Parts: sequence; C-alpha cells; structure tokens
Amino acid sequence: MQYYIQAYDFTDENALNRRMQARPAHLQRMRELKQAGHFIMGGAILSDAGQMIGSVVIMDFPEEFMLMKWLETEPYLLEKVWDRVEIKPFRQADV
Repeated sequence: MQYYIQAYDFTDENALNRRMQARPAHLQRMRELKQAGHFIMGGAILSDAGQMIGSVVIMDFPEEFMLMKWLETEPYLLEKVWDRVEIKPFRQADV
C-alpha cells in the first residue's frame, strides 16, 4: 500500500540546526528505502522565505507494520526534527 506522509518540523530556534545535522542520515535512509522499492518520492516543505519547515514523503510498503518500523528508525523523528506527522493512504496516478 502507498502512503502519503506529511511532517512538520518543530519551530523552536534550534529546529533548523537539528534538521541540518540529521539530514545526511535521513537522506541515506531514503536512498536505502528507494533501492528496496519503498520510497516513491519526497522532498522538503518550504516556508514563503524558502526555509525548510517540513517534509512530504510518498512510500510504498506491503504491510502497515513496515511503515511503522521505518518511522521508529527515521532520523528526523529520532533527532526531534519532525514535530507532527500525518499519514494517509495514497494511490499514485497511472499517467
């Protein structure tokens, strides 16, 4: 099943620093998930000023528990980058 994940960063004064410190590990994890066929697409949500304030990720996992396992190890959650995470079932258009 495909999932749409929208995550908003914490807004404290150190939030962007935490994001930048965790970013290499986050991107490496996304590369691994892409190679395994789970990562469909993703990127940063930007403020009007162009600053990263969150993320959108579209993932594909055969079972929901696999999605939850990923979230348990996601660097942006472990390092307190993402504050709120919304998950919705998703179906990519075949165009």
